Amino acid sequence: MRHGYGLVFAAVLAEQLGLPVPTAPVLVLAGALAGLGHFSLGMFFLLGVAASLIADFVWYELGRRRGDQILGLLCRLSLEPSTCVRRTAGTLERWGPAALLVAKFVPGLNTVAPPLAGSAGLGVWQFLLFTAAGAALWIGSLLGLGLLLGREAERAVDWLAGAGSPVLAWLAATAAAWAAWKLWRRRRVMQRLRVARIAPAELRRLLESPDPPLVVDLRSAAARRRSGAKIPSAVLAGESDLENLLHEVPRTRTVVFYCSCPDEASSAAWAVRLHRQGFRDARPLAGGFEAWAAEGHPAETLPVEIPASRR
Repeated sequence: MRHGYGLVFAAVLAEQLGLPVPTAPVLVLAGALAGLGHFSLGMFFLLGVAASLIADFVWYELGRRRGDQILGLLCRLSLEPSTCVRRTAGTLERWGPAALLVAKFVPGLNTVAPPLAGSAGLGVWQFLLFTAAGAALWIGSLLGLGLLLGREAERAVDWLAGAGSPVLAWLAATAAAWAAWKLWRRRRVMQRLRVARIAPAELRRLLESPDPPLVVDLRSAAARRRSGAKIPSAVLAGESDLENLLHEVPRTRTVVFYCSCPDEASSAAWAVRLHRQGFRDARPLAGGFEAWAAEGHPAETLPVEIPASRR
């Protein structure tokens, strides 16, 4: 009641910047209090959209200027690093800028979508239009829910305030248990993906040998466009058509994957999968294409537009 407008602005800004702030209940309560005449609903809406736009634009600019470095940092901080960039990039490529309309409602897509849009080269005005519309839908729906709940939301807050420390302790314990479960799950996933990497120099020697390996480029179309190149003879394949590609490959042939995920997570996952299918030698490329290029190994220039059937 004392800091309503400032609290809504600060909560939305903090969450959209990536901090673990529970914005949804703040907005629901704000809508309820506005419906009871304590605040202006329009002011809550404008402040929430403005805060969201500020945070999204910061991430957009970081993605545009720093690209994969920012995305890698976000996914290393995420509890789901193995799928963070890959799934978000796939969503943006399928839906285009319209993905920003629903990004606020999808865990994992919310924080990563703006920097990924910036790194993919989405125009600034197009980005601002779609991310503002998405923020308006998200904030409007939560404020509207508060309006519908009305005094029920106010009573719930009064009950929580009266319950005191035991309820807060229970909420904190639940949050800690959830975080511990996610960390345990993340550790299990990373342990499962501990497969021997192949160094760029070793891959180059194999490519120059009489029996070269099959090299599969698992990067998203946006990541390929950013680099503009690939490893010579590498096959461009998305996960949707990779099964058909590998069906014709002898189990005795060496297969090397490379991607743009932190810790080569997607490549390692496919290498593990091929080992289970009986492939003798399937490995991820350590450091991906960035490591290959950094060591000065040859690369093939990609066409400006990558055919959709080969993404």
